[in-house]
Amino acid sequence: MVLAGIPPVGGLGGDAPLAPGTSASHPGTPLPAPLRLRDARAGLGGGWVEGVRGRPPARPAPSARFAFPSPRSGSGRAAGARGGAAPLPMAAAAAAAAGRARRGARLSAVALLALLLALLALLAGRGGEGQPGSPPPPPLPLPPGLREELRQRRRDLRRLAAGGGGEATGGLGCGDLRLATGVSLLGWGFTKVVARAALAGGGAVALKSVHGSGREVRQCVERYREPAGCRRLAAYKLLKEVRLLQRLQHPGIVQLHGQCYDNSGDAEIRVTAMLELGSPLEMIQLLQTPWEERFKICLSLVKLLFYLAHSPLGSIALLDFQPRQFVMVDGNLKVTDMDDASTEELSCKEDNDCTLDFPTKSFPLQCSAVGKCKGINEKKNLFNAYRYFFTYLLPHSAPPALQPFLSDILNATGDLRYGINETLKAFEKVLHLYKSGLYLQKRPLLLKDYISLKGFRTVEGEDYKCWPSYSHLGCLLSVHSAEEAAAICNSQSQCQSFIITQQRTWTGRPLASFQSSLTDLIPDANAVVYIKRSASSGKRL
Repeated sequence: MVLAGIPPVGGLGGDAPLAPGTSASHPGTPLPAPLRLRDARAGLGGGWVEGVRGRPPARPAPSARFAFPSPRSGSGRAAGARGGAAPLPMAAAAAAAAGRARRGARLSAVALLALLLALLALLAGRGGEGQPGSPPPPPLPLPPGLREELRQRRRDLRRLAAGGGGEATGGLGCGDLRLATGVSLLGWGFTKVVARAALAGGGAVALKSVHGSGREVRQCVERYREPAGCRRLAAYKLLKEVRLLQRLQHPGIVQLHGQCYDNSGDAEIRVTAMLELGSPLEMIQLLQTPWEERFKICLSLVKLLFYLAHSPLGSIALLDFQPRQFVMVDGNLKVTDMDDASTEELSCKEDNDCTLDFPTKSFPLQCSAVGKCKGINEKKNLFNAYRYFFTYLLPHSAPPALQPFLSDILNATGDLRYGINETLKAFEKVLHLYKSGLYLQKRPLLLKDYISLKGFRTVEGEDYKCWPSYSHLGCLLSVHSAEEAAAICNSQSQCQSFIITQQRTWTGRPLASFQSSLTDLIPDANAVVYIKRSASSGKRL
């Protein structure tokens, strides 16, 4: 599941969620009670459906009509599509990813209505406090195949709950959920739907709940004709994700703030997970950011995969490994979808049982003495990181002296010659070279061609652009020193001067502002302006 943003859904989307009981078209105007949602595509026969409680008024108020996205519009994101294609050129890969997302999981107006009504009902008071332990089995009779799937998922839950020391339980519960306001839909996938909600005490969270009209439930109902049992099966999947988030603590894993769990005797389980709120990972935007920021994303991912390979639960594979399963929280990459994670490595009898297959490559692995494919989870994660992240984010606009080291990383992970331990060491070596400035050795000294004026800085304003810049108003780049900034200025024909600013990147490197003309100078005791001697000749400084 991805916290993927979609176009606003009537009055229930966008950056500013509606206050409870207000109109979509007039946010300050109270809605008539009860809240009414109308299907704009005749899915409900043009009638009105009661949203929460009470009797319908004689004439529905126009402000209470909410337009839902067309089933053909492609808004929303699929969060459970498996597999993937081989790496494509950047633009084509981005387009292909968008196409897969549009095709993956689409909601009709009726389905959206059901989801929002269910969430509103939960906020109105449904759901009991409690910790999901080992939920009771569903009432019989059920089809044998469905019973077996339920048994397997209950077994997975019991196994994750075993030896539960060290888990971290979120502090929010059903009471906090009932008081939440400003609920707005963020996205959905095969199994779950995600909404944003504001907490009564301040702050906001992402709410995950079972997508009762999602592809997983629909396909299950087609097989077994048991809607309640199929929704329970999907609920077990969300419970598994909650349990994993309780047990796994890492900066690269989205934080679980709490949960609301109701197993009050009927055939269904109602679960809502309250998670750290993030923004969707947009690969096209990432490709336009400075190399240092893209390297940070890849390094964060490698550190996450190192943790998963050595986690308290053993080696964990992210089976649905896609960029859409990640979000950005305060500039940091975090995986947000763990329901398809596997804590078991593939069983085998011989080496032929351990071939790791991808669309364009296959890797033969060994069957260990204990009957498990050795390292298959770690290698699966690493190759997916290579094909979805490293290929696009690592090499482009990297410092020339670092490119041989980055090529080694790409080749070794693309052929799975490196494991995660070797990959992390290689990334840390590149980081050390970059932060220390060792990659700049054996360069000619160019700063002697500049005049330095201490105690001054230039007037800030729009100037010539360079790529990739930290500012859209001009050319603002990360440098190790004034010497490196001089080399950059020499390489750009527009550049006549530069200043080392007080701003720092995540590596501690300063940002240098490059300018095309000599502007007015402002006194600043902490600043130094560097001006090309050729530009300053004949001018009074």
